[in-house]
Amino acid sequence: MHAYETSRIALPLKPAQPASYGSAPLQPISFFPAGSEIYAQGEKAGAFYQVEFGAVRVYRLLADGRRQISAFHLAGETFGFEAGTTHHFFAEAINATGVRVFRLAAGTDMSHQLLPLALKGLTRAQEHLLVLGRQNAIERVAAFLIDMAERQGGLRQIELPMSRMDIGDYLGLTIETVSRVFTKLKEKGVIRLLNLRCVEIVKQDVLSNMGE
Repeated sequence: MHAYETSRIALPLKPAQPASYGSAPLQPISFFPAGSEIYAQGEKAGAFYQVEFGAVRVYRLLADGRRQISAFHLAGETFGFEAGTTHHFFAEAINATGVRVFRLAAGTDMSHQLLPLALKGLTRAQEHLLVLGRQNAIERVAAFLIDMAERQGGLRQIELPMSRMDIGDYLGLTIETVSRVFTKLKEKGVIRLLNLRCVEIVKQDVLSNMGE
């Protein structure tokens, strides 16, 4: 992982459809430029967020100044759930991002609506821990690419709004290792790098086997 550095590449993803969550009032879309903070660690919680377009990274700064990214959120996905009254992580726009905020009124019971979203977030966190537990860097990157493809509708051509440094801080790898793995996968014909932020998966089965 590396010391924290802000990415300012703007690459909006497909807008999401507005969702309705019980009695939570539907708020207008808030726009966040690339690299801007959505909320900070230690700030008061009490709302959750849906990405309308763009992408968000959720992270924590370690004592030595390094950054550990715990999650990426793409268009249509929700984030910001907290067990306590304050945020335990930072949330930041990766690129030009639109976010819809759902604020929970005091005494409002939305457990029925929020439980499926919370369980989905828990499952994704558990899957991330399994990826970090793998020793092989190729396995980590392959699993990451498969996950991104699934979250973008199973397309073979996927957008990666995050930088190589972001990917490294998410997978527990250095930026040099991430770049080497991408190059190796390209040389083996498993993927095609269309540009810095767009990857085409050429051999889906091979990549899936690498990520298992």
